[in-house]
Amino acid sequence: MTVHFGIDRLLADPALRKPLEGKRVALLAHPASVTADLTHSVDALVASGLDITAVFGPQHGVRGDLQDNMMESPDFTDPTYGMPVFSLYGEVRRPSGQSMHTFDVILVDLQDLGCRIYTYVTTLLYILEAAAQHGKAVWVLDRPNPAGRPVEGTRLLPGWESFVGAGPMVMRHGLTMGEIGHWFIRHFGLDVDYRVIEMEGWDPKGSGFGWPTDRVWINPSPNAANVNMARAYAGTVMVEGATLSEGRGTTRPLELFGAPDIDAKAVIAEMQRLAPQWLGGCKLRDIWFQPTFHKHVGELNSGVHIHADGPWYDDAAFQPWRVQALGFKAIRSLHPDYPIWRGKDFKYEYTDDVLAIDVINGGPGLREWVDDAGATASDLDALALPDEAGWREEIADLLIY
Repeated sequence: MTVHFGIDRLLADPALRKPLEGKRVALLAHPASVTADLTHSVDALVASGLDITAVFGPQHGVRGDLQDNMMESPDFTDPTYGMPVFSLYGEVRRPSGQSMHTFDVILVDLQDLGCRIYTYVTTLLYILEAAAQHGKAVWVLDRPNPAGRPVEGTRLLPGWESFVGAGPMVMRHGLTMGEIGHWFIRHFGLDVDYRVIEMEGWDPKGSGFGWPTDRVWINPSPNAANVNMARAYAGTVMVEGATLSEGRGTTRPLELFGAPDIDAKAVIAEMQRLAPQWLGGCKLRDIWFQPTFHKHVGELNSGVHIHADGPWYDDAAFQPWRVQALGFKAIRSLHPDYPIWRGKDFKYEYTDDVLAIDVINGGPGLREWVDDAGATASDLDALALPDEAGWREEIADLLIY
């Protein structure tokens, strides 16, 4: 069955657009904000006759031109339509009062990766909070969660909120952006005019396990190159807090991890020895890679490529957060003194005096587990399983599909 995304349903159905007639409409978008025929949403919405008065861009910008992490985007004027384009990852991360006065309704058309740390989730919360404050309406034009429905990881702990952790969600949240919006509104008690233009025909248990097989993948951010990355990301993103390379500077970023001074074959063997039960649904392959920029640039790295695709992929069995945690644990087991973690001098997403790995995980639990020589797989399960079960229960009534 063909899946119709929110943007396509809005464009195809005049009745859905009718409440927007006579309103000033803004769009929050990025490069993957495209229709089924790959027209960018801003062009399609202008062509539909709606009065698009402003565009907002998240991290990496509307154009997706900023390759590295934590690179800010400036505001600019759209050269085609002359409307203002406001950056929500530059001088501000929350929309300013000035920008909120440019519209009545904002359409959010962002492709997410299904992971708490992917900053588009936090940007949605900030939009909802600003809309509640300024009396604006928010419509999410819903898109698939390419990682599907499985949930995994510990919840973010109180006091660990950041731009990569909007609230006490687990790492792999299992929701679409439209559903997350409902959770934010309920959890934070927001009084906001909110609507989801739902997808039609999306089956997260279908053949694509989240991503429709007949839909082209467009990078929502420069290093989100394919569906394998989207599936692995809830684990591999943790490598941003490590001295290991996550593959930035290669053509397969955030699908692998490695360093010049590890033996990937030995790491894989140790992972299989320590917790074989965590390695279902994927295939680990030892590789060599040489980043052209970023960590270990120009050096030959021994790495582990995580294949959550092909005949090995099992949506229900794959546990990317545990797979990556196990990769760290294997390195710690083989090399007890290995400097795995980036230090506090590395400021991660506007934080100070904390370790990036703890910011990413919303607390120190995972790092402490890796560094505790006596801790076993069951000890990490003891931290995560109650959080995962609680999260599934909490979101059960919010699932639209």
